[in-house]
Amino acid sequence: QVQLVESGGDVVQAGGSLRLSCAASGRTSSIFAVGWFRQAPEKEREFVAAIFWIDGTTYYADSVKGRFTVSRDNSKNTVSLQMNSLKPGDTAVYVCGVSVLGSGHFYAIDAARSYDGWGQGTQVTVSS
Repeated sequence: QVQLVESGGDVVQAGGSLRLSCAASGRTSSIFAVGWFRQAPEKEREFVAAIFWIDGTTYYADSVKGRFTVSRDNSKNTVSLQMNSLKPGDTAVYVCGVSVLGSGHFYAIDAARSYDGWGQGTQVTVSS
């Protein structure tokens, strides 16, 4: 089992930046991919960005391309989400999820059902 803990959420003005971290522990050798999702009040859970663990390839939602960057630190089992040019629409609880090797249900890196475990979330608020 892999446990995830997010950190870095804060209140920031529009146009500002934040860096979120997702620290993994437990059976980290089984990590296949780590994804970031967000959920705002009255909205559905939304894919943000993800990274494949082995080769570091990344994928981004169209809404954040060019503004957000996801990266990994394998030695620390940590995934970061650098968020620049933040907009009020980015306000949400950001959660990270882990897809584990051998789970047998990986469909797509941007699909929540592909992930096997989740962190508790961290609040990001962007004021206008």
